[in-house]
Parts: sequence; C-alpha cells; structure tokens
Amino acid sequence: MKKFILILAFCISCAQTDDTINTPKTINYDVVNIHQTDYVPWSIEFINNDTFIYTERRGKMFLVSNGVTTEILNVPDVYLKNQGGLLDIELHPNFDQNKTIFFSYSKGNKEDGANTAVASAKLINNSLEEIKVLYHGEEQTNSSLHWGCRLQFDNYGYLFFAIGDRGNRNKNPQDITLDGGKVYRINEDGSIPIDNPFINENGAKTAIYSYGHRNPQGMFKHPETGKIWTNEHGPRGGDEINVVDAGKNYGWPKITYGINYSGTTITNDKALPNMEQPLYYWVPSIAPSGFDYLNSDIYADWKGSILVGSLKYMYLERLVLENNKVTYREKVAENVGRVRDVKVSPDGYIYLAVDNKGIFKLTPK
Repeated sequence: MKKFILILAFCISCAQTDDTINTPKTINYDVVNIHQTDYVPWSIEFINNDTFIYTERRGKMFLVSNGVTTEILNVPDVYLKNQGGLLDIELHPNFDQNKTIFFSYSKGNKEDGANTAVASAKLINNSLEEIKVLYHGEEQTNSSLHWGCRLQFDNYGYLFFAIGDRGNRNKNPQDITLDGGKVYRINEDGSIPIDNPFINENGAKTAIYSYGHRNPQGMFKHPETGKIWTNEHGPRGGDEINVVDAGKNYGWPKITYGINYSGTTITNDKALPNMEQPLYYWVPSIAPSGFDYLNSDIYADWKGSILVGSLKYMYLERLVLENNKVTYREKVAENVGRVRDVKVSPDGYIYLAVDNKGIFKLTPK
C-alpha cells in the first residue's frame, strides 16, 4: 500500500496547473482583421506567405491569396449541427507537387446520426477532386458534441487526427474497440501503419494511437522533438495539454482535474496506475482550441512559446515552458473574440481564426 501511495503522489506531481495569467503592460503588436466573415472559421492552413486556405464550419472552404477570396467548390456535404460541420484542414507535406489536402468533417445524416470523418482530395482549379474518405468513425450518433477532428502530419509522413468522446464518456474513451475519445495514426492513403500499438489486438480499432481522451481541439508537431502535442477540453475545469505517445491511456473519464458542469463530482481520482498525467491542465477551463508552436523571431522574446486559443475567455494565450514546465502565462489579443484556430505562417507571423469575425494577423509595432 505504501508503494502505491508513493507512485500515485509522484504521478500527480507530473501534472501542473497555475490559475494565474498575466496581462502584459506593454503591447508590442497590433491585431488586424485581414479577412471578415460572419460565420465560424474553423481552420487556417498556409500554402505560402501570401496564400492560405480556411474552412468554415457551415461547410464552406475558401482560398485567400493577396487579399482576394475564392470559394473552393465540390466540398462534401457535412452534418451541420451545433459543434459539427466542416472542421480541420491539413496540407500534404508535398502539397506544392501533388496538390493534396486533408480535411475532417462531421459525416452522416439526420436519420442515422453522424461521426467524424477524415478525407483527402486534390485541389484542382479551386475545386476538390478525387475525394477519398480515409477514416469514418463507425459509431453513428445524433449527438452534436465532441467531434475532436484536428489533423497533423509528423516527420515520418503519418497523419494524426483525433475523434472526441462524442458525448458518451462512460463508454467510448476507455474502449479500444470503439472510435470515440482517441488519437489516431494512419498512412496518407488511409491504410494502417504496421507498428501502430493495437495492430494485433483482437477487436481493436487498429488506427488508434492513444486513448482516454475527451475532446482534443488543438494539435501540433513540436519542431524540435517531432512529438505530437494536443490540447483538449475538460469538463468544468481540467482542460489539458498532452504529449501523445503510442498506446498510452490519458485517463478520461477515470481520472480528471475537472468536475461536471453542474458542479457534481465525476471522480475523486486525479491519477491512477498506467494512466498518463497531462503536461499541463487549466482550472478554471479556458476552452482551448487552436494550438501552435511559435518558432519565430518576429515577436520580441516570444520564440519557443506555445500558443493556445481560448474560446471561453476570447483571447490567445501564450505559454512559456522550461523543461516541459509552464513558467509563465500571458494574455495575447485580449477580447479579440472566440479564438478557434491559431497558425504561424511560413514567414513567422501569428494568424487567428475568430468565430463570427474572421481572420486576424498579429503585426509587430
């Protein structure tokens, strides 16, 4: 018993939170709205310094080049309900040569329900061609919650993506035979890598890379380590940053630093054996969404910061880490609106997608 208590105490010490956040005294940037929309811009992806693609949750996709906007045609129908719709977008690492993009969306219908799907397509003359569904969550549900859906290639050409628990926390996240509450890894053609952790598990979804997630809404590849990082919504409190490793269980809902929205307890356990602790967690929740690493010298001493969009508090949060510990938090672009996505452009500028407002650029003064 003593040994177990020591292990449990050590595991809890691996997680970190700090409910203090700073508002800088000096603002060294302007927040400029470079593209307006009345809808929800869900994801931004840069083709080059002057051209980006963005998705709107309502089922639209646009190309913006030097301020000129062109709608991309032939986007598949989406299950547009509450949090569902057209979601993330990711360019193929060799997009300049093959013109291939990847996108996630809510696929299904009102009668049978829906789940998260990931597809690829060629972008030809402002139209999606050769569309191929690479993965579609099998458990169809009429729930409109927790689609997950962020996409990210790693250094080895594998495509990572997430599916949230779809509002069924007691069934999906801890069961590797079900789709919800997981991070996945597939090949670009939708096939399964032969070294995926559950490839030989009877009945398992072999695309699963990690499990026990609630609703990952941000994902990036760390430029120094190549690791995939996610942020995910907790319930009331307990939003998390996780560094994703093969086969690991991230605990939801068996362990959590959050409580039910009603204020009641989900579980008294914040750590259990064989369940991973978050690198960082927020109490209270900020409702994290877009997520990126700033590898840029443009913004004074910000290089190496982690950028997280807050839907709840309507700002961009900048986190400073030392030895994988958060040492400083700061509000950026305060009151800009519900920050849905954050991306650093190839030339090192920060761009934000903000609900019902559009795309913003942070321009140093």
